[in-house]
Amino acid sequence: MGVSKKEISPCPIDVTLSVIDGRWKGTILWRLLDRPMRTNELRKSIPEITERMLLRHLRDMTGAGILERHQEQGLPLRVRYSLTPYGRTLVPVLDVLCSMGQRTFETRSLYLILAEKLFTLPAANEMLPLSALFAGKYREVGHL
Repeated sequence: MGVSKKEISPCPIDVTLSVIDGRWKGTILWRLLDRPMRTNELRKSIPEITERMLLRHLRDMTGAGILERHQEQGLPLRVRYSLTPYGRTLVPVLDVLCSMGQRTFETRSLYLILAEKLFTLPAANEMLPLSALFAGKYREVGHL
């Protein structure tokens, strides 16, 4: 039976994932690994995110103690976000997730290339017997 979002799971992995779970939280953390960034810098570096979603994720991660919000004096209002020391404990986890994501992306890309090469159909005017496809007649195995 699934655990509701209001309940705390006894599994440490679930607890960790609940803190960084969210469509854009990983991307935001990845951007903040190198240096603190202003809200507008973050938004420009992630063009697909809406301002509302960015602010929501920043607020969630600040509340969880992962990010610090630094508000500079003066006008216009300038706010920077950075990882807290506690948030920095996520760096090894994020490194592993990043490596796994790169391998997954490469593997999926390779599968797409293989599928394209293995199932390239002949010219439109040539009939393709189904047995020929499975026999490998149209495969370019030497070019993989």
